[in-house]
Amino acid sequence: MTSAEFSLSDVFSYESLVHAVSGAVGGVTAMTVFFPLDTARLRLQVDEKRKARSTPTILAEIVKEEGLRAPYRGWFPVICSLCCSNFVYFYCFHGLKAGWLRGRSSTPGTDLLIGIAAGVTNVLTTTPLWVVNTRLKLQGANFRNEDIRPTSYSGILDALVQIAREEGVGSLWNGTLPSLLLVLNPALQFMIYEGLKRQLRRGLVTELTSVEVFVIGAIAKAVATTATYPLQTVQSILRFGQQQESTDKSQILSSLMVIKRLLVNRVRKYGVLGLFKGLEAKLLQTVLTAALMFLLYEKIVSSTFRVMGIQKTSPSGP
Repeated sequence: MTSAEFSLSDVFSYESLVHAVSGAVGGVTAMTVFFPLDTARLRLQVDEKRKARSTPTILAEIVKEEGLRAPYRGWFPVICSLCCSNFVYFYCFHGLKAGWLRGRSSTPGTDLLIGIAAGVTNVLTTTPLWVVNTRLKLQGANFRNEDIRPTSYSGILDALVQIAREEGVGSLWNGTLPSLLLVLNPALQFMIYEGLKRQLRRGLVTELTSVEVFVIGAIAKAVATTATYPLQTVQSILRFGQQQESTDKSQILSSLMVIKRLLVNRVRKYGVLGLFKGLEAKLLQTVLTAALMFLLYEKIVSSTFRVMGIQKTSPSGP
């Protein structure tokens, strides 16, 4: 067997599948628990004229105006998108890491590079699902911004068809460039998480405690989210189709100019802090969600390998 074949067998392995399924289950469960916080974050990013600024206030406002179920509007498409996204990311990350390292020790640099590669694959594969879930999540909302166009999608497939037919197939990949730039978010998250995990496990053969996993997962996500938040705001606006002067061909041909214009307009309207509008809700949601996801993920992986009697080949991998 050649080294290339051995590498591919590591990538397409049962162990990679276990990591992928565990990551998907952990992510879906955690997102379901903290979903209302993501609803608050998205409203703060997209609905620029809303006066409410804190997470509790905006959630209370949404419930009062739109009903008790409103904070969970769009839950199903988000969960479908997240399940696919986490499966792809965890599979690619672990598979690439196993195939690349083949028993060698991991480093922060390799974690970052593999995380970026897994993130690019994930973005190109799942962006249409995230465009659709952003639209569905905001559908039926009471906006303060008159420029936002109402939509009427009956579900994921209907939204995919309508967007492709009315706005072009390329619109399903709206926000792809900031999404590609944002692969730094999970890459940084996994790099920090893996680094902290290696430090805590140094000289130990036992697994980390639930509290340790929760805390390092929260720290990793907090740093990654804060560092990349302005691009996440642009990403949400582009996915929702709320581009100013969207018929300008120069903007369509130059995504970088679109991103720059959106960022500059945001600063002009709200100052530099406007780039971080909704960060409180985003941090509250993503930090808690990521921490719970990593906790569930680690427990599912270790339990599965223990039940199956399989020895993990890359204990430092996610």
